Amino acid sequence: MRFARSDAARGAYAVAIAASLATAACRKAPADSPNAAPATAVPQTTAATVPHGDHNPHHGGVVSMKGDLHYEVVLDRTGRSHRLFFTDAIREDLPASIATDVALTIRRPNAPDEPIAMTIDEFGESWVGSGRAADITPATIVRVAFSVHHEPYWIDIPYGAPSASGKP
Repeated sequence: MRFARSDAARGAYAVAIAASLATAACRKAPADSPNAAPATAVPQTTAATVPHGDHNPHHGGVVSMKGDLHYEVVLDRTGRSHRLFFTDAIREDLPASIATDVALTIRRPNAPDEPIAMTIDEFGESWVGSGRAADITPATIVRVAFSVHHEPYWIDIPYGAPSASGKP
């Protein structure tokens, strides 16, 4: 005996067959099957492992970058320990010696520019220098200068801007 189906019933039947085929195709092959692929973990990516995925300050300063090189300027409010840290594209620490000719200049409104002589700290982790107490205002600018692979670089960073750093 033959059953007549409506167009709607045929459509629903086709969808049900397609769904069951898709479900069967997605099932894992048994582990002892010769066609079973070895299980592999799907790599989890986070901002810390993706190049340029992390621009958060690691030392409470302001982060900028030159190509794949990230650097963080940290002004000490007391003026005793201004620092410059370097990290790679995924923000892994780099030795301070990655750069040479490092200099900071703090520019405050209605005050002369303050050049900060920088040297590598005792651990080789950052460049450090001292100066006046850092009375940071929204108009404070820090000129960062250094050379990497004999290529000089400098930039003026609006350090006191509220968006530049939550805690200048």
